[in-house]
Amino acid sequence: MEFDPNRPIYLQICDVVFERLLSGELKAEDRILSVREYGASIGVNPNTVARSYEKLTDMGVIYNKRGIGYFVSESALEIVIAQERKTFIEEEVPMFLKRMKLLGIEPKDIFKEI
Repeated sequence: MEFDPNRPIYLQICDVVFERLLSGELKAEDRILSVREYGASIGVNPNTVARSYEKLTDMGVIYNKRGIGYFVSESALEIVIAQERKTFIEEEVPMFLKRMKLLGIEPKDIFKEI
């Protein structure tokens, strides 16, 4: 896994889990790799993975079955969709619109190119 040096790794790990949920690769009640397994598979310190899992747990995306491992929650997909929509609308759309304005692109031009 390649990491963006401008963003904390633990958040990038959360992003990967989000993407896997949105793509359908992960589903409710799926078991995810343990902290150590995941850390070893991507070459990251287990403490970093633990921080990601803590954030995902706090969000309600995953939960821990003591002694068994981490699992995707029933409401994970809905939580992730809501979070990603909020981020898209509040952060990505304004940047996109600003860039359109700077380049003199009209909305009709975008749909013409698709």
